[in-house]
Amino acid sequence: MELSAAILGIAVALTLGAMSPGPSFILVARTSVAVSRRDGLAAAFGMGVGGVFFSVIALLGLLAVLTAVPLLHLTLKVLGGTYLLYLGYRIWQGARQPLALDSTPAQGRPTRAWRSFVLGLITQVSNPKTAVVYASVFASLLPNEAPPFVLVALPIMIFFIETIWYSVVAIALSAPSPRAHYLASKAWIDRTAGAIMSLLGLKLIFETQQP
Repeated sequence: MELSAAILGIAVALTLGAMSPGPSFILVARTSVAVSRRDGLAAAFGMGVGGVFFSVIALLGLLAVLTAVPLLHLTLKVLGGTYLLYLGYRIWQGARQPLALDSTPAQGRPTRAWRSFVLGLITQVSNPKTAVVYASVFASLLPNEAPPFVLVALPIMIFFIETIWYSVVAIALSAPSPRAHYLASKAWIDRTAGAIMSLLGLKLIFETQQP
């Protein structure tokens, strides 16, 4: 019963974390509205895979490693923040570029979806705070000696939490009405998204200056 309650608590905590606005949400939302539902779902799948990556690392003791080697943590923050800054700049830069959202040649679709998946994956793993959050939640809620199957079940659970949530975002925001509103206001929406993404990157970098 204690183990079941711990797993449920972890699921609730990480679901609420996934639902909080951040770079991942911005990316999936913009991809779904600006490109296609298919690309939004591919990005959501990338988020799920990124969640598995961080959960496995967290279970292997990343929190202890980052605590023991502060320079590694600072380096990861700087690299992640720099990537978010770059992504924000690219979104801002393309704000006034028109989008062709009608028909795309079939041979181009797999490549574009693959790019959306990779972009989602990189965006997810660009923020090392995700791994620290996972490690903190695991450390606070998991029993000291969890059975081996839990170490396999948790990454799978996280994959479904991340993928399902961002798939819901992709499906909801790729509907005709949100897309029409986006096209009508693309320039300022993209600039707002780019600015927020850049601010999140700067926040991550500036955190390295704090004692």
